[in-house]
Amino acid sequence: MNGHSVQTDLLRLFERHDVELEPDEDDWLVTDGDFPAVRASWHDGAQGEPGRLDVDVVISEERQIEESFAGHGRGDAGARDALQAFERNVLHVLLAACWYVTDDRRIQLHNWEFGVRSWDVFIGPLAFSRDGVPAPDGLSAGLQDALRNEALSGELHWIRLFYRRADDGSVLAEALLDNQPWPGGDRLLAQLAWPSSGQGYSARCFIALDIRDY
Repeated sequence: MNGHSVQTDLLRLFERHDVELEPDEDDWLVTDGDFPAVRASWHDGAQGEPGRLDVDVVISEERQIEESFAGHGRGDAGARDALQAFERNVLHVLLAACWYVTDDRRIQLHNWEFGVRSWDVFIGPLAFSRDGVPAPDGLSAGLQDALRNEALSGELHWIRLFYRRADDGSVLAEALLDNQPWPGGDRLLAQLAWPSSGQGYSARCFIALDIRDY
């Protein structure tokens, strides 16, 4: 799938969720000629390997959300498979945090107090790579405790949590806050009671939080 086709599908996806964007001269999809702006690019994988869809959301001159999704198949088929993963796992958090379009059927909504600030918190689904894996208890409460220890500036922040258990039981876990490694998130992932299974799995979750607008 070429860049134009990916952007066209992305534009239509946002339209289906009541967000009107328009392409600029650099092929970003912009909001009323300004930020937030979003762009997707597809990269075919090697033979037999999944490809990768990169989705970038620019929220200001200095700040950009970067997310990637695997897609099975080549060309259009692979890109659309990855775009569906983006829609399931991340889109509704972005819509709420960046475009103020909130669907509480798709995400968890919270209002948390950290110090003197009140935050709107948008937690996406904990998405597993295969069906039938039970989610560990305590993710939301653990996330709140972890964020309470951070000195958060008064602007939008975003978090990506990733956990993978291989067939042999080995674990890879990664937490990012504003695209940067987040030790507090690593500790959160380590303390959760993830299910053990003879068959491997992975899980990911995308979260955003912003200063509450009274």
